[in-house]
Amino acid sequence: MKKKALAVVTVVLGVSGTWTAFAQGSNTIKIGVLMPASGVYAQLGEEGYKGFTLYLDSIGNQVAGKKLQLIREDEEADPAVALRKANKLISSDKVDILAGVVLTPSAYALTDVVEEAKVPLIVFNAAGNALTRERKNPYVFRVSGNAWQYNNPFGKYVATKVSKNTFLVAADYAFGKESLADFKQSYTKAGGKIAGEVYTPLGSTDFSPYLARIAAARPQAVYAVLSGSDAVLFMKQFAQFGLQKSVKLAVFGDMTDEKFIDAVGDSAVGAISALPWAQDLPNAQNQAFTTAYKNKYKGDLPGVFAQRGWDTARVIVEALKKTKGNVSNTEELLAAMRSVTFPSPRGVFRFDPSTQNVINPMYVREVVKTPQGLINRFVTNLGTFKDPGK
Repeated sequence: MKKKALAVVTVVLGVSGTWTAFAQGSNTIKIGVLMPASGVYAQLGEEGYKGFTLYLDSIGNQVAGKKLQLIREDEEADPAVALRKANKLISSDKVDILAGVVLTPSAYALTDVVEEAKVPLIVFNAAGNALTRERKNPYVFRVSGNAWQYNNPFGKYVATKVSKNTFLVAADYAFGKESLADFKQSYTKAGGKIAGEVYTPLGSTDFSPYLARIAAARPQAVYAVLSGSDAVLFMKQFAQFGLQKSVKLAVFGDMTDEKFIDAVGDSAVGAISALPWAQDLPNAQNQAFTTAYKNKYKGDLPGVFAQRGWDTARVIVEALKKTKGNVSNTEELLAAMRSVTFPSPRGVFRFDPSTQNVINPMYVREVVKTPQGLINRFVTNLGTFKDPGK
């Protein structure tokens, strides 16, 4: 209704302006992209945006005869900033769809905003459990997965295949705490014992106090949930302490992303993790994605954040195909998104319609050295998991 009112005002102001506004409104779909370009998670945001735009490039940046216009804002890994930028994208830029968001508190801050504005939000990364549980609403969809999916299936695997005595480390915010709780649930049920547990501030530069505690506890393995520059510094300092010689590194999959582990170096070799994607999955969509990325970025290898960005863009495109590019009927657009399914680099992509959280395969991966650099090689498939909720 707001867009129709705007068009009427433009008619009064002038004929040429009227036709310009009408043409843009009818032939252009605006997508607001909220991803970090600065701060501790800048590289995550940049890789997500690369994957997002890479998929849109592959379809000529249009769908159902309409052009897709991207308006990007910097999330800055700060919920207050994310909230301000989202309001700007919705109120000033008049976007039809929002996509992105790395940090869980940022995603939580946006749930009421998008519901009130009736603008769908497609979350590409933020994995806090509450987003699609107690905070869920019809306007929020998640492409990445949640803390339970990433951590609970892997906890059982670590207890049965890796270590019965594990030290836990996580970033001190909602997702880090949820992740360790979900990991512990299945890890201890399978007979694992917790050697210790610490939470580190976001943006930490010195992990030596925590590494000293790990060394004193003498665990068989460390399970860590960090990301961005925190992950790189932790793994570097873990090796500098010499801990990799006696302690197995089992980590949240984002920590060993291909965009980070080269910065860590060969000391990352042997680290295991679990995620819904691995570099060498032998499916046609993964090969198309990795080839497109390497071709555009001069042989560089993609990581999981680019893969999530690719799938996020495709979710939007597949939904718009179903509505024939119509974004004015919000209920129709939301129903189209809930029913989206397609072959993805990770396998079959689909949402659980009751939560609007993705149903994920979970793969165990191990960091190995190849002539092209360090990658996460597929080890085993743990199965397919949807969020059981609470």
